[in-house]
Amino acid sequence: MDLLQLRTLLTVARHGSFAAAARVLDQDPSAVSRTVAAAEAHLGVRLFQRSTRRLAVTGVGQAYLDRIAPLLEELEIAAEEARSARRAPSGTLRLTASVAWGQECLVPLLPEFRSLYPEITLDLRFTDANLDLLAEGMDLAIRLAPAPQGDLISTRLRRTTYHVCATPEYLDRAGRPADPQELRRHDCLRMQLPGQDSSWHFRTGLGEEAHVPVTGSVVISSPLALREAARAGLGPALLADWLIEEDLVAGRLVTLFNGWEATATGFDSGAWALYPSRSYMPTRLRVMLDFLKKHLS
Repeated sequence: MDLLQLRTLLTVARHGSFAAAARVLDQDPSAVSRTVAAAEAHLGVRLFQRSTRRLAVTGVGQAYLDRIAPLLEELEIAAEEARSARRAPSGTLRLTASVAWGQECLVPLLPEFRSLYPEITLDLRFTDANLDLLAEGMDLAIRLAPAPQGDLISTRLRRTTYHVCATPEYLDRAGRPADPQELRRHDCLRMQLPGQDSSWHFRTGLGEEAHVPVTGSVVISSPLALREAARAGLGPALLADWLIEEDLVAGRLVTLFNGWEATATGFDSGAWALYPSRSYMPTRLRVMLDFLKKHLS
């Protein structure tokens, strides 16, 4: 069997169906099915147990796949090292990020990255859903959260801080709150997160904390739209630093509570790069990680 056949077997086992493996491998499901059947005929054993509802790896199949998986990874590492030694990084890099972060932080960096690595094809999936990297065949995910948990390798690209901000016109009209507790009397712009209450949390460098239940007649699901509503003077909003840097410099928005950290979730938040494997890192992934660390740290 060749490397493509072995890779197909491992992909089918990882994703649990011919259809899912076909999407990752960019093949027709019937072609994947034929590859598996040919491998089973060659070995003389059944690697997968089929039923109308699911596909499961047999005991013999699992033992076989456990043996070939590290060998295939070593071969791919050797091939990648050989290719990188003779030419510039190339191939397709599949990256997923949230819509807002992708638009605000990644897209502005693309011209420089493309000029440095013109042979890398970028497949960018901007979505606010947390995609399964293995199931979707993604090389890299950028997640905005406290330290991620799970089996993926993670590295923090930058810390994220949040600010309560509003337009000067709004503050002239409604009054500027002297401390976070005074937000109770303001019509705040909110973004409701799953599993989170409607409180904003604050703390000072001395450890003083405040938990403020905020109310408002406008709830928006998109950070980009939330920023636009704040720019329009509709009320105070809690926004990430990377969303409002230019607005603060231009004076379109002003921060309300100097000396206070603010968050709706946790204070130790950041932009994290997640990828599936530490031992096998294609050159195109390595140069993207180095590029993002340089520009975002």
